[in-house]
Amino acid sequence: MRFSIVPFLLLAIPLGEIAMFVVVGSQIGVFPTLALVLITAVTGSILLRIQGFGVVRRIQETMNEGGVPGRDLVHGMMIMVAGVLLLTPGFITDTLGFLLFIPAIRDMGWKFLRSRIVVMGGAAGAGAQRQNPYRRDTGPQTIDLSADDYSDEPNDKSPWRGPDRD
Repeated sequence: MRFSIVPFLLLAIPLGEIAMFVVVGSQIGVFPTLALVLITAVTGSILLRIQGFGVVRRIQETMNEGGVPGRDLVHGMMIMVAGVLLLTPGFITDTLGFLLFIPAIRDMGWKFLRSRIVVMGGAAGAGAQRQNPYRRDTGPQTIDLSADDYSDEPNDKSPWRGPDRD
């Protein structure tokens, strides 16, 4: 039977966090330890916001160019995990969370995952012009309406009638 590491981590991480709280608390005191935990949570939320918006912008740019944003999606997931780890009280989870905010660490994770996953996307053929399926039509923006189609009289069957007309 294959050994699963998840139950082991569910037990080991809280025990490690408690041990780190005891060690750090005995060195710097209780209130500075609590302040340090709060500071890492606030710093983590700020980093999550800044880097998260950056990843979303890069994903949108890649998709607007017609590419598949596989790397940026993985980076986005790692940043989300980093934010959750930083909001979780503890020094071990904070260390792991701060490490995930480093782009070089995330790139190592992407290289590890890239060989194990397949990102599917539509690619343009050789010589074909790339067209973005998400881009709005840039054709004429004028609507021609003949005099026969226009009327000032209210139409009770129209779905566009006002709420005061029952």
